[in-house]
Amino acid sequence: MASDAIPLTIPALIKTSTRHCPDGLALLAPGRPPLTYRRLQDLCDEVAQQLPRMGISRDDRVAVVLGNGPELAAAFLAVGAAAACAPLNPDYREAEFDFYLEDLNARALVVQQVVDSPARAAARKRGVAVLEVVAEPSVAAGFFTLTGPSGSFPAVRGEVRGDDVALVLHTSGTTARPKRVPLTQANVCASAQNIRSTLHLTPSDRCLNVMPLFHIHGLIGATLASVAAGGSLVCTPGYDAGRF
Repeated sequence: MASDAIPLTIPALIKTSTRHCPDGLALLAPGRPPLTYRRLQDLCDEVAQQLPRMGISRDDRVAVVLGNGPELAAAFLAVGAAAACAPLNPDYREAEFDFYLEDLNARALVVQQVVDSPARAAARKRGVAVLEVVAEPSVAAGFFTLTGPSGSFPAVRGEVRGDDVALVLHTSGTTARPKRVPLTQANVCASAQNIRSTLHLTPSDRCLNVMPLFHIHGLIGATLASVAAGGSLVCTPGYDAGRF
C-alpha cells in the first residue's frame, strides 16, 4: 500500500484501505465466504446511517456483547467508526453486565439475534436500547444487518474526529474495581499504524486471530493493524489447540 498520511479516525483508515484494494479480502472465517474491503466499507456506511436514526451520536458509548468471530470484528470496526465502541466479555454474568453498562453510561447494547445473553436483562434494567446483529452463515464473514428501536429523538449524524473516543475498555480490576480506559480515534489508529509499520504488514499478509476481541491485543494488534495494512484477518471462535 502506498504510504499516505496516517488516518486519524477508523472510518478514514478503512476508506484508505478500501481505496487501495477494494476487492482485497478484509475478513475471513472458517466455512464462510470472505468479506472484501468494498463490502466492509458498505457495512460501515450503513451502520453510520443507522445509529443516528436510533438516537445514537458519535459521543455515545455502545456496548457490544458478541462471541468471538467475524461479526464481532466487523461490529468493532463499524460501531467504532461512528460512536464509542465498548466490547464486553460475553461470558460475564448479569451482575457484571449491570456494572459495566452503568459504568459506561451505555446508550445501547449490541447483541446477536437469538442469543439469550444475560446482558439483555441488564440492559432492560438500565433502560439501555438493545440492538441486534442479524447474520446469515451463507453471507460474507462479518457482514450483518443491525436492527433495533428508532430513537425518540434521532441524533444528528456527525463525522467522527481524531479526538473523539473510539474504544472504551476496562482494566482487569485485580487491585480494585475495573476502571474505564477510553481511547480516542487518533490513539487507536496511531497504534494500528505503528504495529503495521513495525511488522512490515502489507495487503498480501493474513493474520490468524485467536485472541479475544474484547481485549486490546485482538482489537488493535490483530484487527485494526491488519485493516491499516489492507491485509486480511481470519476470525476464529477462539483458541482450540487441536484445530490450531
